[in-house]
Amino acid sequence: MRIVFFSDIHANLPALESFFAEMDIVKPDMIYCLGDLVGYNVWPNEVVNEIRKRRIPTIAGNHDESIGNKIRSSFTMRELDSKMSIGAKSNYITNHLVDDDERNYLATLPSHIRLSYKVRDEHINILMVHGSPYDISEYLLENRDEDEMLQIFEDTKTDLLFFGHTHKPYHRVITVTTDNVPAYRHAINVGSVGKPKDGNPHGSYALLTITETTSMFIKESINIQIKRFSYDVSKAATHIEQSNFPNEFADMLRKAY
Repeated sequence: MRIVFFSDIHANLPALESFFAEMDIVKPDMIYCLGDLVGYNVWPNEVVNEIRKRRIPTIAGNHDESIGNKIRSSFTMRELDSKMSIGAKSNYITNHLVDDDERNYLATLPSHIRLSYKVRDEHINILMVHGSPYDISEYLLENRDEDEMLQIFEDTKTDLLFFGHTHKPYHRVITVTTDNVPAYRHAINVGSVGKPKDGNPHGSYALLTITETTSMFIKESINIQIKRFSYDVSKAATHIEQSNFPNEFADMLRKAY
C-alpha cells in the first residue's frame, strides 16, 4: 500500500497541476490532502474544484476554515490596511475571489482523518491533521519538545501523525519504551505543495509505503519519504503580481520563505 499525503496548496494551480502530473508517475493507492487549499494566490476556485473532481479526501486548513465561514462583503482595495498581517491580507482578498459553491465546500471540510491498518496482528494507527490535533493553527515545529510530542501521540492514540501548516517538511522519529521494549512513533510534516517556506521553491509531499513487514517495533520498517517536485514558479508568481495580492507574495514563492 502506497499512500501520498500533501498539504498547503494555497491557490497555486500551476503547483497543483505539477503535483498531479507527479502522481501519474508515482501511482499511489491513495492520496490525502491536509488542507489550506486557498489563500495567497489567484486560483482558489480552480484548486478547490481540481481536488473535488478527483474525490481526494481532504481536511480543513486554517485558511479554508476562515474563508469557508466568511460572508462576502463590498470590497475596494483602499480598504486593505497596510498594517494588516500577510495572512489577513490574503484572507481579505481571497474572500472576494471564492464563489459560493466552493465556499460551502470549504466550510464543511472535516478537521481530521483517521486510518487504521492491521499488518499481521499489529494495528498501525494514522492521524491526519492540519496544524496539530489540538488546534488547526498550532505549529508543530521540528524542534518541539520530545515530551510534548510524546504526549500528543499518547492523547491521540496515534502511531503515525501527518500534518502540514508550517510549510517546512520533516520526518521525526520518537522512541517509546514500555517494559524495556522499544517502539517508535513518527511525526511527519508533509511540507507544502504550493508555498514552501524552507528555502526550496519545489513543492513537497510525503509518501508512506506499508508492506507485510511494517511494524511500529521495527524503526526501519516504516518507509516514509519526503519527495520534492518542480513546477512553474515564475507563472504562479507573475499572476500574483498582476493581481490585487501584494507583490511580496510573489517574492515569497520565488525565494520560498
